[in-house]
Amino acid sequence: MKTQFEILIKSRELVLQVIDDLSIEQLHVIPKGFKNNIVWNVAHLVVTQQLLQYKMSGANCLVPDDLIADFRKGTFPKREFNNEEFDEIKELLIALPETLIEDYEAGIFQDYEAYETSTGFVLDSLETAIAFNNFHEGMHLGIIRSIKKLV
Repeated sequence: MKTQFEILIKSRELVLQVIDDLSIEQLHVIPKGFKNNIVWNVAHLVVTQQLLQYKMSGANCLVPDDLIADFRKGTFPKREFNNEEFDEIKELLIALPETLIEDYEAGIFQDYEAYETSTGFVLDSLETAIAFNNFHEGMHLGIIRSIKKLV
């Protein structure tokens, strides 16, 4: 699992590196042909990791319910963040993998409710959820890079 955790941490560092030079206005642009913006993609990464790993394990998610409601699969940007609010999202993006590692090592994840993803892959354990989430985050890193070229 160490490698999976390292991949998660590194992919999130890459997300922040890619968007570091963008203004808050650029982060909110939805280019033609896209359904979401960079802000949505970043917040979606935070939310999806929590749902796939914590919620499906029967543990409490570590992010507010309104964030989950606004950025889960199938949602679209409804609001704009100011710099301070987006900084909070970025802090969650970086901090939550460390919390996941601590919680995993503490053994808080005992059960897992099987879940079929939109790609047809069935997640049947926390370990498969962690691996799948890394795949998911890589896809969104690619989307973020594509959007950046257009803003």
